[in-house]
Amino acid sequence: MKKPLFVAEIGMNYEANIDLAHELIRQAQYSGADVAKFQLGWRSEPGEINFIDMERGQLLKSWCDEFEIEFMASIITEEALDLAQSLGMERYKIASRTVVDNPELCRAILALGKETFISLGMWDGAEFPFGPPNEKLHYIYCKSNYPTYAPDLTDFPATFSESQYAGYSDHTLSIAACLVAVSRGASYIEKHFTLNRSSQSIRDHTLSATPDEFLLLTRYGREIAQFTQALKPPTQ
Repeated sequence: MKKPLFVAEIGMNYEANIDLAHELIRQAQYSGADVAKFQLGWRSEPGEINFIDMERGQLLKSWCDEFEIEFMASIITEEALDLAQSLGMERYKIASRTVVDNPELCRAILALGKETFISLGMWDGAEFPFGPPNEKLHYIYCKSNYPTYAPDLTDFPATFSESQYAGYSDHTLSIAACLVAVSRGASYIEKHFTLNRSSQSIRDHTLSATPDEFLLLTRYGREIAQFTQALKPPTQ
C-alpha cells in the first residue's frame, strides 16, 4: 500500500484574489497536504472568478515551491495544457467533466507520459475511458454531486488496493468518507479546501474542509494508513 497523497483542492475558492490564493497555499501546507491543486482553463478569462494567466500561474507555482508543497492543476482546455507545461508541473489531474467533454485533450495529456490522475465522477461507460490503469495512469473514484451524500456512494470500492481505482475525490460535507477511503487502501485523497466554508460566493466552499479539518484528515489519515498496512491479514 502506498502512502496516501493528500490533495487540497483550492480550485476556485480563492475567488480570483491572488493574495487569498497565497494564504490558501500556506494553510494547505500547514494542514499537512502534499499538494495544492488549482484548475486551469475553467472560468479563467480576465475578470472571471478563476482568472489564471502565465503571470498568475508562475506566482502560484513559486508560492508552492516556497512552502514546499506540490503545485498541481486540473487541465480543462488546450490552452491550459500549454500553461501547465510552461509551469513545469510534475503530475497532471483530469477533471470528470473533461473526460466527457474533451476526450481528445485527455489523450493529449496522457501522451506526455507524466503521471496523471483522472476523476470519473461523470463517466458512466462500462469500461474505463482510456484503457486500464498503469504506473502513469490512475483512475479516481468520484461522484459529481455537489454535495455528495452517503447514499450516493453505493458503489464505493470495498478495497481500493484491490480495485482499479487508485483513490477518491470527495464532494461530501465532512472528512469521513475520505477517512473511509484511506482505511480501504486509497493512495490518493482529494478534498476541496477553504478558509471560510460559510461563504456563499460559490458552492465549492460548502463542501470544503477548513485548515483545521484538513489537518485532522491528514493526521488521522496517515495513522489509519499505517495501521491498515500493519494489521493486514497474512497471506495464506
